[in-house]
Amino acid sequence: MRTYTGAFVMTHVFVLLQGVAHAAVECTGTFNKISASDYVAAINPGWNLGNTLDAIPNEGSWNNPPVRAETFTDIKAAGFQSVRIPVTYADHFVGTSPGWEIDSDWLQRVSDVVDMALNAGLYVLTNVHHDSWQWADISATGANLTAIEERMYQTWFQIGSKLGCKSSSVAFEPINEPPVNTEEQAAELNKINGIFLEALKDSGGFNTERVVTLVGPSMDSIKTSKWFKAPTGYDNPWALQYHYYSPYDFIFSAWGKTILSDQDIATIETDLENIRANFTGVPLVLGEFDASPLNTEPAARRKYMDVVIRKAKELNTAVMVWDNGLDHFDRNTKQWKDQQSLEILLNAAGGVSNSLSGYTTDASATEQSSSAYVFYKVGDNVTDQKISISLNGNTLKSISTEEGTDLTPSTDYTASGGDITFTSSFLSTYFSSSGSPGSKANLTLTFSAGATASVNLVQWDLPKLGSTSSTAVSGADLRIPVTWAGINQPAAVKMRRSDGVYLFDDWTQYLGPLQAGYTTFDGQWSWDGSDLILRATTVNAVIAAGVATTFTFDFFPRVAGNSLNYTLNV
Repeated sequence: MRTYTGAFVMTHVFVLLQGVAHAAVECTGTFNKISASDYVAAINPGWNLGNTLDAIPNEGSWNNPPVRAETFTDIKAAGFQSVRIPVTYADHFVGTSPGWEIDSDWLQRVSDVVDMALNAGLYVLTNVHHDSWQWADISATGANLTAIEERMYQTWFQIGSKLGCKSSSVAFEPINEPPVNTEEQAAELNKINGIFLEALKDSGGFNTERVVTLVGPSMDSIKTSKWFKAPTGYDNPWALQYHYYSPYDFIFSAWGKTILSDQDIATIETDLENIRANFTGVPLVLGEFDASPLNTEPAARRKYMDVVIRKAKELNTAVMVWDNGLDHFDRNTKQWKDQQSLEILLNAAGGVSNSLSGYTTDASATEQSSSAYVFYKVGDNVTDQKISISLNGNTLKSISTEEGTDLTPSTDYTASGGDITFTSSFLSTYFSSSGSPGSKANLTLTFSAGATASVNLVQWDLPKLGSTSSTAVSGADLRIPVTWAGINQPAAVKMRRSDGVYLFDDWTQYLGPLQAGYTTFDGQWSWDGSDLILRATTVNAVIAAGVATTFTFDFFPRVAGNSLNYTLNV
C-alpha cells in the first residue's frame, strides 16, 4: 500500500550503542510489507528532486527554491510513480565524534518533505548524497576509514530513527555515487553497506522490514558488476541501484559531440544488459540518468531517452530520471522543457512503442541534420522540405499547429512510410526569402501509439558578435555579446591556438570533423540569453599557452557557413 495515512505514532527508547546514547524509535500502526521486486515495479518511472535538499550548504543554496508540496503533486500528475529525494547532511551536523548529532530542524525538514511526496501518492527513495565526496570519500588519500564508518553509522541511525515509522512506500539508499577506484576500496564500500543496514536495525521502527537500495562502487554499472557483494545477516528486502550517464561526450556535450551514433546505441544496450546479466535475480533501479534539453540536440536526445528506458523495461529495471531544476521540469512555471522527452519516457516505461525523429548518426559526418527541425536560411527560396520519422510500428495520424489546426494531407504535406514532405506552399506561410530569422512555429505529429513528435520551423541566418577579438584577462569568464539568428544557443565550440595546437585535448584530432579540436560545454564554454561565454579556465589556458587562440562557435544547423570566429589575444 503506497498511500501514506499519517496514522503512525512514534516513541523513542534510549539505548547505549557504541558508547553513545541513541534514541531508537518504536512505532504503532500498520506497516504493509512489500518485497524489493514489487517495490521496484511500483516506482517505475521515477523523478529526482535534484539540487534541492542535496544543495550545499543549504536547501536553497543552488538553483532551486525550498521544496513546495505542489511540486510533488505536479510530478504525480505528469505520470511519475516515485521521487528520489537526495539529501546532503554534511553542513547539518551540530555534533562531532562519537555521536555526530544532526540538527534536529534539518531532520524534521527532511521528514516533512518526505511526507509531502507521500501525501501526493508517490513512493519515496531518500539517501545521503553529496556527503560521498565531502566526508565519506573512502578513495581519498589518507582517508580515515574508521572515522567514516563511525559517522556513517551515526548518520543512518539518526535518519532511521526519524523516518522509521514512515510507510513501506519509503525506501533508503546509503550513499550517492561513492568514489571507488580499486578492489580494496570496493570491499570497504561493501562493508559500509552493512554498516548502513546495522544502523537501520538498531534505529528501530519498521526499518528492518523496509526496502533498501544498496549501492556498488561509484554506482557505476561496470564497477558494480565486478566488485559489489551484498552484506549478509540482515532482513531488509533489497534492490541494487546504479546510475548511467553514458556516452559521456554526448550527455555532457564534450568535445563537440552533438550526435548519437549507432555504435553509441549498441553500447548503451550492452552496458545495461551486462549489469542485469551479473545480477539476474536482483531487483535493479537505474536511480539517475539524463540527457538535458540544455545541451543536447532534440532528436538525438529523444532517441537516447527511448533507448535507455526501453532497454531498462526489457531488463525489468526501474528508471528515475535526474532533474536538477534546470533540465526538465520548471517548478515555478510548471512546464516541461521538452514535452516530447517526457512523453517518450512515460510511454517507454509503460512498454509502448514511440515514433522518433531521424537525425545524423555518422560520427565522421561533416554536417548534421535533424528531423526535429525544418531549417530555412534567410535569402533562400522556399521549397519542399522532407523529414524522416522512425515509426517503430506506428502510423502517422495527424500533424497540427500550435493553435490546434490540423494540416491537410496532400496540400500541406505528403507522407510515405516514415518520410514526411512539407510542401513549399505550406512552408511559405512561415518562411520567405526575405523573412527575419527565428523560430516560426512548432508542429506536433501524432501517431497511432506512443509519444508525439515535434518539428520546429526555423528560419536562420548567421548570428552577429558584439566584437570579434579581445585581450585575455586572467581570473574571470569572458562574455561575448551575441545577436542570435535562429536557434538561440551555440552547438559546439572549437578552440585552436595560432600555432596550430588545440587549446584542450589535442587527442581529439583523431575524432570526426564535428569533434576535432572541440571542447566541453559548461566546463570550458557556455552561453546565456545574450552572451557567449568562455570560462575563466579557458581564458587562463590561453594566457598559459602564450599565443592567440581562435574560438569557432558552431550554431544549429551545424552546416557550412553557420559558424563564427572570435580571437583571444595575449
